[in-house]
Amino acid sequence: MAKQEIYPHLALVTHQDRVGIKSHRPACLWFTGLSGSGKSTIANSVDVRLNREFRVHTYLLDGDNFRSGLNRDLGFSLEDRQENIRRLAEVTKLFLDAGLIVLTAFISPLRADRDRARQIVQPECFIEIFVECPLEICMQRDPKGLYRKARQGIIPDFTGIGSPYESPLNPELILHSGEETAEVCTEKVVNYLQGKDIV
Repeated sequence: MAKQEIYPHLALVTHQDRVGIKSHRPACLWFTGLSGSGKSTIANSVDVRLNREFRVHTYLLDGDNFRSGLNRDLGFSLEDRQENIRRLAEVTKLFLDAGLIVLTAFISPLRADRDRARQIVQPECFIEIFVECPLEICMQRDPKGLYRKARQGIIPDFTGIGSPYESPLNPELILHSGEETAEVCTEKVVNYLQGKDIV
């Protein structure tokens, strides 16, 4: 019998194979909004609901776990921020190929970067979720003390203070986290996914 050649770069298990053994469709939930708007809190809450109630394969990416590892070589210049989002989109694309629902909680302040991410990820899988919260409420919350440091000049070009945030023009979903609880926002996301037959 001839020896079988193995080409590790050729995936014999396809995207359709991976999706076919799951009870849900792959999707990217791209949470965007100001620091302190509640992106990570809501994304974590949705992640728990999907995992424990719907038995969905998920993965949550946020600025903290991303910048402490894969992107620890990046700073906060415009170019580095753009590269941060590009890498995030590429990693998300790999998780989607594996058939997962990926939740990303990043400020991602520029529309052009989010639009580029949508194209990388694939538009049909990209769900932009705008966590809308007035700047004054975000500044009052300030869970990491970042706004305080920005006002003191310790953090230059901080989004919302020295650098702009461009609100989405046509997001798939808007969550008003300044008026609604994290539980209400979570329910809206889950209802959206059910309405689209993703879960």
